[in-house]
Formats: sequence, structure tokens, C-alpha cells
Amino acid sequence: MRVGLYGGSFNPPHRGHAHVARLALQRLGLDRLWWLVSPGNPLKSTDGLPDVGRRLEAVRRVAHHPRAVVTDLEARLGTRYTVDLVRRLKALRPSVRFVLVIGADNWATFHRWGGWQEIARTVPIAIVDRPGATFAALASPAARVFANARVAERDSARLASLPPPAWVFIAGAKVPLSSSELRRAAGRD
Repeated sequence: MRVGLYGGSFNPPHRGHAHVARLALQRLGLDRLWWLVSPGNPLKSTDGLPDVGRRLEAVRRVAHHPRAVVTDLEARLGTRYTVDLVRRLKALRPSVRFVLVIGADNWATFHRWGGWQEIARTVPIAIVDRPGATFAALASPAARVFANARVAERDSARLASLPPPAWVFIAGAKVPLSSSELRRAAGRD
């Protein structure tokens, strides 16, 4: 079983998130993609963040795919950091081939995540390009540290079966939406 881990606050979820999820399912040959609605991003303020239940419902409205699973697994496991989540999942499901799915904007700042190098050495990572983030992602500290572990995009479907560290940068059509911009437009930020 090949499972993509697609986490975030999803505040609010939008068609850009759905686009990333569909692209990951298509290009990575995943059996499932878990939308992991997080209790909150440790690098961002949680002031005004709707509760997990409300965000789960909102994600369910945009995550229309038969292989998509929307879950609050992080809250139920009590993990706050991605490194803790991947440790737990690998221990709980050792036969599942997990792939972390993140946007290029997150790869650009991946070096700020707690245990970022351990994450990259624990699960393969698929980075989906986002508007305005291409250069920053490809020039990021994580991209430099793990330069030798980069997989050609044409080999994306093999990523889940490769031993970490392994990462792929997936290009393609981009949806120019962001949750931050949507919150600002709604007067919530």
C-alpha cells in the first residue's frame, strides 16, 4: 500500500489544495492520499484557527476523490510535529510505503521544521510546485542538503518504493490560490 500524507491547517481548504492532492495521486501512483487536518502549524499562530472538526468538514467538501481520506489523525495520535507523526506511522504500519506530500512553499522553508532531516531520511517526499515558490524551493537548504536524493520527475511513480532520502519536484499547472489570501479577503487575517 502506497499512502500520501498531505497535511496542513487547511484554513480554509480550496481548489488549490484539491489540485495538489489530485496531482500527487496521479503522478505518484498512490493507493490513498490522507488529508491530515492538523491541530495547528507549529510555525504559525493558532489565533482564530477554527477547530479541527469544522476544518475536517470543510476539507471533505473539496477532497472529492475515491482514494482520498480526510482525517484528524494527528489530533487523535497527539502528534504536533511531522517528525513525530512519521515516526508513529512507520511504527504502527511498517508495511505501508508513506510519501510526504508538500507544496513547494513548504519545501522552501522545510529546514525550519522540527526534525526536518530525520523526516527526509524516514519517508520519501513529493514537492508539488506552487505559484511563486519554484525558485525558492529548488534553492532551499533542504534541496541543497538532499541534492543527491532528488528523483527525476519522470520517475515520480517510483518514489514510494525508493528508500529515503528521496524527493521529487512535481511541476505542472498551478492554481494561484492560498489560504492566507482567502482569509485576508474575508477579513479573517
